[in-house]
Amino acid sequence: MSADPVVEIRGLTKVFRDFWRRPVVRAVEDLHLSIPAGEVFGLLGPNGSGKSTTIKMVLGLLWPTRGVVAVFGRPPSDPRARARLGYLPEESCLYPGLTAAETLDFFGRLFDLPTAERRRRVDQLLEMVGLAHVRRRRVGEFSKGMARRIGLAQALINDPDLVILDEPTAGLDPIGCRQVKDLIRALARRGKTVLLSSHLLADVEDVCDRVAILHGGRLQTVGPVADLLEEKRRRRLTLADVSDEAFEQVVESARRLSGVEPEVDRPRKDLETFFIEVVGRAGASDRETTGAVPEERPVAPYLASAETASAERVDSLGSPDERLRRLVVNENARPESGGGQRRP
Repeated sequence: MSADPVVEIRGLTKVFRDFWRRPVVRAVEDLHLSIPAGEVFGLLGPNGSGKSTTIKMVLGLLWPTRGVVAVFGRPPSDPRARARLGYLPEESCLYPGLTAAETLDFFGRLFDLPTAERRRRVDQLLEMVGLAHVRRRRVGEFSKGMARRIGLAQALINDPDLVILDEPTAGLDPIGCRQVKDLIRALARRGKTVLLSSHLLADVEDVCDRVAILHGGRLQTVGPVADLLEEKRRRRLTLADVSDEAFEQVVESARRLSGVEPEVDRPRKDLETFFIEVVGRAGASDRETTGAVPEERPVAPYLASAETASAERVDSLGSPDERLRRLVVNENARPESGGGQRRP
C-alpha cells in the first residue's frame, strides 16, 4: 500500500437545511477517515447513518458544511481527481434502449477513450462480467442482476484508481456475488483502492481489509476486520478426521486443563460455496442460458497493469498535511448551496 492516502477525510460535517436555511438534518458529524492505496475499505451503518452522504461528498456531488475531503490530494470536484474515479451507484441508471455493448461504449466516450481502445475494453469487460453472449440485447430487457453487472463494468471502463461501490452485489445471484467479490480482491491486488458500502455484512467480511461503522452520522468504530471480529477470550482447535477414541481423549484433556466443558461441533461450508458447487455440477451439461454465464471469469486484461499504471500517475503534491492545508483554503472559499447539493 502507498504511504499517501487516496481518500482523506478530516472533520467532515454535513448539515442539510430547509428553504429558510434552518438546520433540518445533521447527516454526518466530525468524521475522520484515511484510506490508503490498495485497500478495500467498507463503510457500514444502518439506514440513515450517513453512508450515502459521505460517498456523495467523496464524489464531489455534495459540499461539506465543514471539514475537508481530499481525493488523490485534490478536491473531489477537480476533473483530474474525477478522471481517476469509478462509481457504481446503488441503483444502476442505464439507458434502456441501448444494448450492453452500446452502453459501455457510451461511457467510454465520456472519458474520451480512443475508438480502438474503447472497443477493446468493451469486449474485455463484457467477457469479464459474463455478458459477452448478450452484448446486442437492450439493457432494458435485462434482469436486475444482469443490469448490475453492466453497472459494474461501466464503473471500470476508465481503468480507475479509486472504485466506489454502493451495494455492488444487490440483485445478483450467489454466483454473481462470488464473482464480484473475487473481482474486488483482484483489483486490490493490482493496486486499486475500493470503497465499498453494503448491508450484506457477509460480503463485506469476505473482501474488506478495514471497516468503519457509522451511526447517527458519527463514526462508532474503525479498524481491520480480523481485529474487530476476533473473540480474544476464546480459542478454537480443528482436528483432521481421527478415531472417536482419540477425539474423546483430546476433549477430556481440554476439559481437565480448562475446567470447563468445551464446545464440540463439526465444521461446515457456507451456503454460498455449496450453492456454487451444485450449480457448477449442473452447468457441466453445457445447457445454454439467456442470462449471465455462471463461470469463473478472469479480470479484464487492461486492468491487469493497474499497479504500474497507478504508480506512474501519482502526482508529487507534498505531504498529506500540506495538501489538506491547500484544500482548506479552496473549500472554505466555496459557499454551500441552498439545498445542500450541487449539480455534477
